[in-house]
Amino acid sequence: MASLGGVLGEGGAVSAPPPPAPLEPGLAPVTLVLGGARSGKSRHAEAMVESQPGPCVYLATAQAGDREMAARIAAHRARRGGRWSTVEEPLDVVAALSGACGPDRAVLVDCLTLWLSNLLGAERPVAAECGRLLTALPALAGPVVFVSNEVGQGVVPDNALARAFVDHAGRLHQDLAAAAQRVVFMTAGLPHELKSISEIQSPVLKLQRS
Repeated sequence: MASLGGVLGEGGAVSAPPPPAPLEPGLAPVTLVLGGARSGKSRHAEAMVESQPGPCVYLATAQAGDREMAARIAAHRARRGGRWSTVEEPLDVVAALSGACGPDRAVLVDCLTLWLSNLLGAERPVAAECGRLLTALPALAGPVVFVSNEVGQGVVPDNALARAFVDHAGRLHQDLAAAAQRVVFMTAGLPHELKSISEIQSPVLKLQRS
């Protein structure tokens, strides 16, 4: 007879229950987690990274421009445990990734849409920076999970800057999804698998896509 979820062992002693199975069997080299505002994408991405045995690196692109954003950043920090270290880089994500990635740790980039906003605000060449990021992916020394807001499911914005932002985000998402081994879309805290390594390796799907 077991007690408190334990298992009856030899001699009648109750042993501790077995540990829960890990959330992820192993992170893909590149994972993209998309979703709308408050869809649970950041929490899900954090859980994916935390399921790995090594250290976790949070590459933050947000800038505390006002009290509300400062409060959001503080809330994100508070829910992450001691395994996390934080790298803050609003613009040069490629250089920060190159320095943060390693075979013994996983990196979470949160988020790409804030990064695009920062680039536009700083009048950086957004298309060129996105190209740098995509080119750098194969050389990264460890797994990385990108979080980004899906912004292409609403109405067309009524001003040129907002339309440029949506265009850049849409192109980056398409290019990154093509390069990633895994893509997840979040809705109401529920993950929808859009692309996985098993699908990429499936000979049936390869035949259908050829």
